[in-house]
Order: sequence, then C-alpha cells, then structure tokens
Amino acid sequence: MSTQTIDALFSRTERERCLDAFPAGSNGEFNFPPELAIVVERGEGAYLWDTDSRRYLDMSMGWGSVLVGHANEQVISAASAQAALGSNFACVNRRSLELAERIISISPACDRVRFCASGTEATHYCGRVARAATGRSTILKFEGAYHGANDLGVTSLFPDKLRAFPHAERSCHGVTQAAADQIIVAPFNDLEYTAAIIREHRGELAAVIVEPFHRCIAPLDGFLPGLRRLCDQHGILLIFDEVVTGFRLAYGGAQQYYGVVPDLVAYGKALGGGLPIGVFGGRRGLMQIVEEHRMNKEPYVWTASTLGGNPVSCAAAWAALDHLERPGIYPRLHKLGQYLRDGLRRVMDEESVTGQVIGDGPLAQFIFSSEPVYDYRSTRAGDRAKARRILLGLIRRGIFLNPMGTKLYLSTEHSESDCDTFIEAFRGALQDDEGN
Repeated sequence: MSTQTIDALFSRTERERCLDAFPAGSNGEFNFPPELAIVVERGEGAYLWDTDSRRYLDMSMGWGSVLVGHANEQVISAASAQAALGSNFACVNRRSLELAERIISISPACDRVRFCASGTEATHYCGRVARAATGRSTILKFEGAYHGANDLGVTSLFPDKLRAFPHAERSCHGVTQAAADQIIVAPFNDLEYTAAIIREHRGELAAVIVEPFHRCIAPLDGFLPGLRRLCDQHGILLIFDEVVTGFRLAYGGAQQYYGVVPDLVAYGKALGGGLPIGVFGGRRGLMQIVEEHRMNKEPYVWTASTLGGNPVSCAAAWAALDHLERPGIYPRLHKLGQYLRDGLRRVMDEESVTGQVIGDGPLAQFIFSSEPVYDYRSTRAGDRAKARRILLGLIRRGIFLNPMGTKLYLSTEHSESDCDTFIEAFRGALQDDEGN
C-alpha cells in the first residue's frame, strides 16, 4: 500500500473506516445505526473510551466475558508474565493442567475436561459427544436459547413464525434444513409441555440442552430438577450451557446456585477474565469418547482446538478465578444486581411506563410488556420498537450496551453509583421517548 493511500485511509474518521471495513460496522450483533457506530480505544473497570475520547459506562462488559472488570490488574499481570514464556503450544501445558484441575474441583459435573477457544465450540462439542454416547441424533433446546454461533445455537434463536412445538425454525440462513430437523424445541419453564415432547421423542433424543438461566429469565421452581428427572427416566443426557452462568451466579455456577448437576457442561465468557476461552466437560465415561485412540471406532468424537488451553488464556482464567473467589464477591454482585433491577422498576413506575424488569444475580433486562415474562414468547410480546429506541437513547447518553436488547451485565467493578448513573440515563431515555 502506498504512502499516499495510507494517508488517505487515515484521514477519514474511525467511524467511516469502521463502516467500510465491517459489515454493518460491527463484528456481529451490535447493530448500531451508522451515526452511533463506536470504535473502542480502551477500557478500565466498568468504563470504556472510544477513539473520540468519549467515556461510556459499560453495561455489556464484553458480552459478560469481563466479569472482573476491564484491565484487571491481576489478569494483566498473569497474562503478561505467561506471554513472555510463550503464547501457545497447542498442547497440555502447566497452566492448562492447573486450570483443568481447578475447574474439576469447582464443577460437580466434571470428572474430565477439554479446552477450546470459545463457548460456541464448547456447546457444539457437548452436543456432538451426546449424540455419539447415545447413538441418537436429535437434541431438544428451548425456544429463544442461544448456544453459540453453531447450528444448534442459532436454530429457533429468534423465531418469527412461532411454529407449533416442537418444530424448530431456522433463524439463520446457511443452516441446512437437515441440521434444523435434528433439533426440536420446547417452551422454557413449561415442564409439563416439555415432558410430553420428551416422551414422544425419547427414542431419538440424545440430549436436552438448556441455559439454566435462560437468556435473562430465571427458571421456575422445580423446572431444572424436573428436567434432570425426565432425562434420567428416558436415558437422555442433560447438557448445561453455563457459558453465561458459569462463575457468575455463584463460584460453582448454576450447578451450585440451583442444585442440579448435568451430564455435560460448557463454559466460556467470565472464566477467561476477558481473554478467549472455552471448556467442556462431564463424567469420565462420557469424556472417554473424545480419546484419540478410539479413532475409527464407535463411539468416538473428534475434538481439537489450536488455541484451546493456550497458557495465556489459562493464566488469565486462574487470576480471574482468584479474584472471584475472594470473600463477599457473590453477595455483592447479587446485591448490586437487585439494586439495579429495583431502580429500573422504580423509574418505570414514576414515569408511568408499563414494563417488566427481569434477571438475577448481576444480570438484568427491561421489557415493555404488561404481562409477566417467563419464556421466549412472553418476552417477544413486549414492545420491541420502544425497547430499541430506549437502548439507542441510552447509548446517546453515554451508556455502552447491545442495542439488540439482550441482557445487561454488571461486573465486580460496578458500584451503586454506576447503577444510579444508568438508572438516571434510563429515566432520561424514557422521557425523551415520551416527548417525541
């Protein structure tokens, strides 16, 4: 590239360059309108700065991957020290061995684990192991659940036709009909309906996969234990997608928080302290299926990841776990989340706006609906156009979040004062919307 070309390139604003370089000006899901496209320069604690030096209160936190806060000193120190010794070996290393042992000690489901580079890979491998272990091809997921950017994750993710259960809907082109036909869906929190679907399809079902905390919807009492019983009764594997809930709702994740242990579990996001990581694990007998000496024998599942278990990510994860294991961390996260949700409800009441605030722990979401929210369809019944306007209004008021309306993430570095800032920005966005 010539010097003249480089000069012309960098004479444009970062926003202009961003819109030219990336489809829709983002790396996925952040569907900002062009005038609000943001190029981040740096992060610290609960805040981000863009390339125009504007500061934002971050309520996305790397889609929840930075639970310990941006530029956490312990994570930086651990990752930097390891990077000086080598960044990747594509082999078991001291850091990955120590982290594997620590995860096994924390996770009730895991006798053995394997690393990959993302939660998408981890959930994909769980589904593949379940199919191999049972010799069946169908997996049941819950409508609206996201299990990563694999075929399982995006099928019936944002269904629009709302087909009769258990028929899946391709929410994403590029997913073949054959792949979609191996997925059936059920309504989250409806144990009776789910039980009927499982009984009807028990001969073909390899697994039920569930986000124990479904997007931002808490399970009703008895729902997760009921799934565990149903899977046991019919010889079906239960998979927990703990990519979001792992190390967030409790140090032992959803398994500890809800007292239900799956057969297979997938982790990612918060575990890495902001660095890329994925892990899947389960009982010893299930995990033997991925042992390479079984190749060309049944059952066997190929799993390998070039960057899975890289020592830099593993060192960062160890530091993140040290941070999260400190006394009082989880009570504070839960108290802060409750403070935020209570504040949002109060503002809705004071501004005479009809809506629901859902969530648990350090997670929240607002939905403009008069009806209770308990599954995807009740979420979808909200005024999504209004939600979009409010989310964009919040961005204009210095809040960084996902304008598609998914959950708000708090970190250990947020404070009540930060929550107050968000709550007042929310009030202002509501007032602006009512005034237009």
